[in-house]
Amino acid sequence: MPELRKDPVTDRWVIIATERARRPGDFARESLPEKPSGRYCPFCPGHESKTPPEVLACREGSARNQPGWSLRVVPNKFPVLEIEGDLERQGDGLFDRMQGIGAHEVVIESPDHALSITELSDHSIERVLWAFRDRVLDLKNDRRLRYVLIFKNQGEAAGATLEHTHSQLIALPVVPKRVQEEIESAERYYDFKERCVFCDLIRQEIKGGARVVTETDHFVVIAPYASRFPFETWILPRKHGSHYEDADGVQLKNLAWILKSTLKKLEKVLERPPYNLIVHTGPLQEAANNFYHWHIEIIPKLTRVAGFEWGTGFYINPTPPEEAAKFLREAGLA
Repeated sequence: MPELRKDPVTDRWVIIATERARRPGDFARESLPEKPSGRYCPFCPGHESKTPPEVLACREGSARNQPGWSLRVVPNKFPVLEIEGDLERQGDGLFDRMQGIGAHEVVIESPDHALSITELSDHSIERVLWAFRDRVLDLKNDRRLRYVLIFKNQGEAAGATLEHTHSQLIALPVVPKRVQEEIESAERYYDFKERCVFCDLIRQEIKGGARVVTETDHFVVIAPYASRFPFETWILPRKHGSHYEDADGVQLKNLAWILKSTLKKLEKVLERPPYNLIVHTGPLQEAANNFYHWHIEIIPKLTRVAGFEWGTGFYINPTPPEEAAKFLREAGLA
């Protein structure tokens, strides 16, 4: 019998279609290629002039915008928003508009074109996480910017246009509607119960255990109760914090390990699926608070959003999260 489940954070309903239940091998999907294609890549060492000048780099003794780096952050060559100019907010009757002010940056995670993020060392992934933090803190100084979305599209089906392992940051002059809804719902819960809904969620999931994939002293990985998509996975810090950029070195070191472990489990169980990874964090210009809780959501691209989802806002998930968590929990890693 299908179930309707309600997300305790957003109040969003999801249909867990148990009569359509699918195991990992039942999905028709586009797996990531085992080897890179060998096409020309502007992110590779020696091609630094093909990207805009770097805004951050990890290098030992080499000159800026030259080979010899282990990580680079550069403005996107084709940005969705641009940093120069004024917002120029305007109203025209019912309509509101402003200039497309913001920032769009690419984090080139490794100089090695052939390596995926799960093939990087824990230290290299930790360096990526520090780069996220450093760029958010820098962009926070621009008072025009109100939110930074950190995300990774892995695979063409997930929106990636280049094979070379990379992530992106887009800074916006507004807080996105979905983010605002999540924050407002968390605040309502806190006002009523004087507790963080995410902290309560972590405690309950650890106690029950059925949807827990991995846990450490600093993080817990779960298949959320009202998963929108099969094998949707969340990584939540045990220690409360509303903003990713406030994470400390101990957390980021452990996050590097648990992120790599989680992605490797998904790769093994789902045979290298395309996926989207998104960091959910508090708005830039708002102070740390007790009701919101930053976290990472990973969404494998296994099903398509169609008319029912667009028409209702409901999602249909053919894999119960308890089964997804079990598959991932039992995935042995070399």
